[in-house]
Amino acid sequence: MNEKSLKEYIEANVIPLYDSFDRGHDRSHVEMVIEQSLQLARQQDVREDMAYVIAAYHDTGLCEGRERHHEVSARILRADSRLRQWFTESEIATMADAAEDHRASSGHEPRTIYGRIVAEADRFIDPETIIRRTVLYGIEHYPALSREEHYRRMVAHLHEKYGPSGYLRLWFPDSPNASRLERLRQMMSDAELLRSLFNRFYENE
Repeated sequence: MNEKSLKEYIEANVIPLYDSFDRGHDRSHVEMVIEQSLQLARQQDVREDMAYVIAAYHDTGLCEGRERHHEVSARILRADSRLRQWFTESEIATMADAAEDHRASSGHEPRTIYGRIVAEADRFIDPETIIRRTVLYGIEHYPALSREEHYRRMVAHLHEKYGPSGYLRLWFPDSPNASRLERLRQMMSDAELLRSLFNRFYENE
């Protein structure tokens, strides 16, 4: 990180926003996306400070709901006048575009390398973590569902996003995500294992 003051500003004013989001998008999530983004930025030889800011802001738009959160995140980043201490208007525009492009279901390829980095980092694939987050999201957002309905919702979501025909795309074929995604798909095809994991996460909530 080139600017210690930038990191201090983000840690004091941006990261805490995630404390009010759902458990799948809390502080641990943004910290993971930051870490993965910085690793990819080093591998791709692009600016780490920009990758850091994009990752920090990428889900801040959840303050206005999930559906358009990627667009709101971009708007929040653009509107933060403090960032102009460290970045030009052009750099801020690039970072905002990347934040907007991070969403897996956005329907278009990220416009820049920075968008591909945060999109890939946001898709850090740990099979059990993904299954757990899916269960937790259902419990938190659909409390009226029965246990069996929660299970069916989990299975449907996993296949819609992570299945062979799912909408998730990986932007770096040689990243560790590729092998992790294959492992997740194997777990999704094992009904007994999937039910066991669901029961564990559902009953612990």
